[in-house]
Amino acid sequence: MKPKRSAIDEFMNAMFAQAKVRFGSAVKSTWVYTDDLCPGCQQNSIGEIKFKGKNALAINSFIYRARGVLIGYFLCETCANYIHSEAAKNPYKQTPLHADIERILSMAYDEHRASLN
Repeated sequence: MKPKRSAIDEFMNAMFAQAKVRFGSAVKSTWVYTDDLCPGCQQNSIGEIKFKGKNALAINSFIYRARGVLIGYFLCETCANYIHSEAAKNPYKQTPLHADIERILSMAYDEHRASLN
């Protein structure tokens, strides 16, 4: 089940407001990656996941600093569980998966921008 656009917009607006407070003018806009495949593994579909016994969505964001854009994205259950388990072992430390996701989504954003021209 994909989330409603209004819920995604609400999340991104809240994240953008937080990013503006923390990073000021370094964050200029937002964009949401809406492909059906997870940007982490590029194999599994995104959608509802089980988290602590409940249905949830794994929505995340990062700042693509070169462009000043806050990019929102969803993860599949496998990638979300991996990141949560690694965070429990090493809090506040990025995994190699984070770097892969940011690289993939930065390229996707650049491709999206190029398609607008």
